[in-house]
Amino acid sequence: MNDPRIKRYRLSFALLALLLVLLLALNAGIGSTALGRAELWRALLHREEGGMAARILWGIRLPRLLAAALLGGALAVAGYLLQTFFSNPIAGPFVLGISSGAKLLVALTMIGCLSRGLVMRAWVMVAAAFLGSLLCMGAILLVARRMRGMAMLIVCGVMIGYVCSAITEIAVSFAEDSNIVNLHNWSMGSFAGIGWNDVGFAALLVLLCLGWAMLLSKPMGAYQLGEGYARNMGVNVRSFRLQLILLSSLLAAAVTAFAGPISFVGVAVPHLIKSLFGTAQPRRMIPACFLGGAVFCLGCDLLARMAFAPMELSISSVTAVFGAPVVIAILLQRQKR
Repeated sequence: MNDPRIKRYRLSFALLALLLVLLLALNAGIGSTALGRAELWRALLHREEGGMAARILWGIRLPRLLAAALLGGALAVAGYLLQTFFSNPIAGPFVLGISSGAKLLVALTMIGCLSRGLVMRAWVMVAAAFLGSLLCMGAILLVARRMRGMAMLIVCGVMIGYVCSAITEIAVSFAEDSNIVNLHNWSMGSFAGIGWNDVGFAALLVLLCLGWAMLLSKPMGAYQLGEGYARNMGVNVRSFRLQLILLSSLLAAAVTAFAGPISFVGVAVPHLIKSLFGTAQPRRMIPACFLGGAVFCLGCDLLARMAFAPMELSISSVTAVFGAPVVIAILLQRQKR
């Protein structure tokens, strides 16, 4: 019980939980219409009697902050799974172009549905994003077989991302004028406009994937020590790698479908969490990355809303400001080694 590592884990989890609660409260209360503590509690506990405050809280802010927490956590876990899969500290859905592939398929599906006056269901968006994620993951795997160097893999991922983004922009330029606004806002990355139905679907998908990832924590720990070691421990490496691909693609697809592409969260958060906890053990890292991603995206979303209010920044621009320096620090650290 006096093990200093256990104390560090508990303190780190407590710190993340405290930050999460604080940011949830700040996101609920701060905005173009500020809600005081008494007003916030009354609106939260007595929805029918809360008036305008209850409509703002339940109709706009709660779905948005829950989406930011869920999808931010999902993106961080997806980044951790990809870093485990490629044994690469800067692998992530955005860096490898997986988010851009999901964005492309969702954009094409949105254009097709909106041009015909059809309503896009949540499962349709996630399915399109999942297919796009898998296609880009397949391309990355083909590159990884031929190029073992970390730098070349990342460069190829970035190029794939640029190609997908370019095709998306071309498709958007041929869309009808009424559709372009919706596509543009979504393609920049934002948690705004997410409703309760979307939050419910995203929560179901993300929590199922999180449970699946926790079930893989033991073989994941063996895999981190090398494929040979994992095989000797009885891990079916081919099946395990396939599950990692499906999990990371599903998580990245859920984020892109509902919030658009969000940069650097999947790379920066796992690295920060490893530094905070001092471990890479999957059974600790998976829930810690989820909490860390939720905290990171809630903080960035608050800044996106309030830094230049009433103008709102895209969430991806804010996450890039804080996430990109972490990636640079990782590269410099590896260069020193």
